[in-house]
Amino acid sequence: MEEKKLDINSVIGFLLIFGILMYMLWQNQPTPEELEAQEKEKQEQIAVEKKASEKNQTKVTTASDFTPGKDLDSLQLVNLKSKFGAFAYSAARASEEETVVESDLLALKFNNKGGYLSEVKLKAFVDFKEAPIYLIKDDNASFNINFGTTDSRILNTKDLYFEPTVTKNGENTIVSMKLKVSESKFLEYRYELNNGDYMMGFTIRSQGLNDVINSSQDVNLDWDLKTYRHAKSISYENRYTEVIYEYEDGKDDYLGQQEQAEDTAEDVSYVAFKQHFFTSVLLADASFKKGSFESRNLVQDEEVDTVYTKAFAAKLPLELEGGEINKTLDWYYGPSDYRILNAYDRNLDEIVPLGWGIFGFINRYVFMPLFGFLGGLMPYGIAIVVMTILVKILLSFVQYKQFLSQAKMKILKPELDAIREKHKDNKMKAQQETMALQTKAGASPLAGCLPALIQLPVFYALFQFFPSAFDLRQKSFLWVEDLSSYDTVANLPFSIPFYGDHVSLFPLLASIAIFFYMRLTTGQQVNAQPQQEGMPDMTKMMKYMMYFSPIMMLFFFNNYASGLSLYYFISNLISIGIILVIKNYILDEEKIHAQIQEKKKKPRKQNKFQARMQEMMEQAEKQKQTQQKRKK
Repeated sequence: MEEKKLDINSVIGFLLIFGILMYMLWQNQPTPEELEAQEKEKQEQIAVEKKASEKNQTKVTTASDFTPGKDLDSLQLVNLKSKFGAFAYSAARASEEETVVESDLLALKFNNKGGYLSEVKLKAFVDFKEAPIYLIKDDNASFNINFGTTDSRILNTKDLYFEPTVTKNGENTIVSMKLKVSESKFLEYRYELNNGDYMMGFTIRSQGLNDVINSSQDVNLDWDLKTYRHAKSISYENRYTEVIYEYEDGKDDYLGQQEQAEDTAEDVSYVAFKQHFFTSVLLADASFKKGSFESRNLVQDEEVDTVYTKAFAAKLPLELEGGEINKTLDWYYGPSDYRILNAYDRNLDEIVPLGWGIFGFINRYVFMPLFGFLGGLMPYGIAIVVMTILVKILLSFVQYKQFLSQAKMKILKPELDAIREKHKDNKMKAQQETMALQTKAGASPLAGCLPALIQLPVFYALFQFFPSAFDLRQKSFLWVEDLSSYDTVANLPFSIPFYGDHVSLFPLLASIAIFFYMRLTTGQQVNAQPQQEGMPDMTKMMKYMMYFSPIMMLFFFNNYASGLSLYYFISNLISIGIILVIKNYILDEEKIHAQIQEKKKKPRKQNKFQARMQEMMEQAEKQKQTQQKRKK
């Protein structure tokens, strides 16, 4: 292998090149006079840019004294046009101030930068700390239209400056926010605020912008909101905080309570950001072609994160008409009060979760009118008690039927046990004779189940009703300060999982009442059951339920509205009283036994269901006998 040697000619070449470069650098270095001139020019440029920036931020120029090209120097105009394009005209008039208007119900602030609502205060309400209710404040909301321009820009209205105009028309206040290219070419947000109304008219329209907005690109409306906490129990409030939207001509849906949820829909007519007892809604006269929605839970630690509950976002496309925007909308900022929302006749009552199907029907047409009537005559705590009594009286015949059925089964128990013992080796035969005896006696286990099923829709409807009853908000009763939130009789020095850091008295009383009610009914059911295989385990399970149900009630309702716990407490007390009256003063077991014996003597025609069951059992018995013969 050839050994590499240093090439002296290469070394000399490199040295010569290095020397030439150094000489050229020395020859071209600036003189002291040139260095001084460059530094001076640099400082002047910095001063000009700083002056232009300060003028753009602090100077407020009105439309009457502004003349393009005269009030601003050339550098400022270049900077504004570079940043805002055709809308530099509005930016030149820019003011960071806010426009403030009020009605008897709402106090509003409009941000001139972006032209949208920067503050919404509901004047008639306060939160659990007696602080005013703000739905929008301190940048928790954003409203933006994103669009492309014919000069290849992508602009967001939230970054552009609008010029406000406020006019009065009798009881109404009109706020016009204009994003101008010139006096005759602009994008306008027009808000119409009326006294006595939480609904505001809202119009988005453009004039003369068909040569500014790029019609080949999507124009999207983006609405974002972080919902403030307003209630004492952030977990309870968050349970009813959600995105609700209407689509396809009357259908409605919601995103639910997941940590993060997204969905899309077509023909969207409104989207609501619901905060349990308060709601922000954007409604369209003509539906949006489609919409996408997002919900994100912000409560990670209920002891720490107490400012916001959820973050909501909606994206809705705006269609151009002849290259212009023209969309008629409405804003609703107000309480989630069923009566107020329902009065608009725009399907907004669906925002209040009264339940679906028959449950919603019962709430809308029975409990809402009844509770509204009672609440107008007496304190709301008393109204709950009276309504509970009325409901229990209405359902007392159901409890009577249920208890009567159990009494009949208890009387028949010795005969049913005898049948099972006689046919212990033939279960099918035992079932046939059991059914025949029950049919003759007019007693059936189903007769006890059916009344209980009749009560379920009422119980579930009331479970939906109380958390949605806006009238209960901040109404006191006895030791309870707010019937829409939990009551506190003792604070714990620690937090119990699923229970909390406080003791609520009404859930405790309701749990005790449930225990005694179940003790009465469970004992009756166990005594009425005939002996059969697996029965000891069933009895044991029913006894476990007698203890488990009250404990579950105690834990589940400790952070729920005390109005709901009050209802369950009164309801179970009344149920206990009804059962004791039926048992001790109405039902006579000897008389019932005599009636059963009389019925057994008379031939009783089976209904279609009983006849079909009898036929099926007889066929099953024949098949079993045939199989046994074949085996022999």
